[in-house]
Amino acid sequence: MKTSRRSIEKIVEDQILQWNRFHPEKKEGAKQVSVITVSRESGSGGTLMAAKLAKDMGFDLFHREVIQEMAESAHISARIVETLDEKGLSVLENSIAAMIRDRHLWPDEFMRHLLKVVGTIGKHGRAVIVGRGAQYILPFDETLKVRVIAPLALRIYNVSHELGIEEGEAERMILKTDADRRSFSRKYFYADVTDPLQYDLIINTARVTVDAGVEIVKAALRQMNDRAND
Repeated sequence: MKTSRRSIEKIVEDQILQWNRFHPEKKEGAKQVSVITVSRESGSGGTLMAAKLAKDMGFDLFHREVIQEMAESAHISARIVETLDEKGLSVLENSIAAMIRDRHLWPDEFMRHLLKVVGTIGKHGRAVIVGRGAQYILPFDETLKVRVIAPLALRIYNVSHELGIEEGEAERMILKTDADRRSFSRKYFYADVTDPLQYDLIINTARVTVDAGVEIVKAALRQMNDRAND
């Protein structure tokens, strides 16, 4: 169900207050990666993993639907970008320009808002971002990029039991959702969402539980930051 614009505006204002409360000043020092993007196959448990990661680490959680609504509103996307200082805004604009150039993109209005919204969230840090191509928008050296997968049979079982629907209906829903996500990546980023080289970690929830996957991601983030600061 689509979130109302009024609800999104409330989410945005609450988020801005939180950024101001917890990040009143930027201190120079060792660079810490504190943004995790989560791409997932439908029914794989990736959304649950993202929510648990955010809760365990005290990070902000940005769902796909909320990011979509933010990017669809010029007013809201502008409000988000206003939270950056002059230096942060300059870095964001340079980063977006480089990504557009390197990927040979021709962004429309929605895409430009999406780049600004996700880029701003990335600059503030301490965030888990689910979907909407965040893995393509944010730089590798500033982000831990995760893909969550599972065999189709398991995903059908998960969705069927979660929603209380027949397995045939669950399969149709999964195939359509996966197709929509592949189409989104191709349309806006000229990318294949299943390409393993787009990610730092690929977690198969047929092999590890959601809780174990969360611990793997946290360990990877610690190692990434330890190596960066050696």
